[in-house]
Amino acid sequence: MADGHAKPSHDYHLVPPSPWPILASLFAFTTAVGAIFWMKHLDVGGLKLGGLIFGAGFIGLLAIFAFWWIDVVNEAQEGDHTPVVQISLRYGMILFIASEVMFFVAWFWAFFDASLFAGEAQQYARVAFTGGHWPPKGIEVIDPWHFPLINTLILLTSGTTVTWAHHALLENDREGLKKGLLMTILLGMLFTSIQAYEYIHAPFPFKDSIYGATFFMATGFHGFHVIVGTIFLLVCLFRANAGQFTPKQHLGFEFAAWYWHFVDVVWLFLFSAIYVWGSWGATMAME
Repeated sequence: MADGHAKPSHDYHLVPPSPWPILASLFAFTTAVGAIFWMKHLDVGGLKLGGLIFGAGFIGLLAIFAFWWIDVVNEAQEGDHTPVVQISLRYGMILFIASEVMFFVAWFWAFFDASLFAGEAQQYARVAFTGGHWPPKGIEVIDPWHFPLINTLILLTSGTTVTWAHHALLENDREGLKKGLLMTILLGMLFTSIQAYEYIHAPFPFKDSIYGATFFMATGFHGFHVIVGTIFLLVCLFRANAGQFTPKQHLGFEFAAWYWHFVDVVWLFLFSAIYVWGSWGATMAME
């Protein structure tokens, strides 16, 4: 086996034994159990340890992701990502993004179900969430033409800067690559900051309203994806500074760009459906 790894006679990459898959499974299980105990206020031996278990599992997951990512980067630097292997990795990334699409479909489904059938939504709730209207009576909504529009322009601009970085890499323009990545990262951080400000000053809470619940879950998970995408691009910037990307070998950056464009497109649907259509005819909160 050692000889097969050292001198492969094929284009496929035989992954050496790795502890990360089993450890990732264990920490994911720990995180899920901790979340359940935390949200249900369950105790362990008379102690409320749900939050601690969740935190330990989540930190462990982040560490596993980092170590596993480092291994994959090292494999790329050692030439293990042959053209055949790259095809498989691309298929894997495409399937991952497809699963993310379906993840957001669930939140759009919840929002449209509650909004298009507002009279039925309250039948299954302990309180009258909608009053038969959408947005529910008494809710002041966020004006889509203020901060949400600004964030839309920020994300659209970030899509152009990451594309600039990609084309600069293809032309072997190292400075253009770094500048494009840096601008995209800064725009992503600006988007997150504005969304955090918007959440702090939101005129409606997360609980006690199906409008607030669906709004915060859909836009909040998108915000989480923006943070993940920003970290993804930040790693790419570090790798670009280390000279690890070439015009013909830059799969990590390509995947980061795909992910960022996915985040952009999801936001356009969120802005159109939840901010604009979902607040149509409602009272706008003063910002």
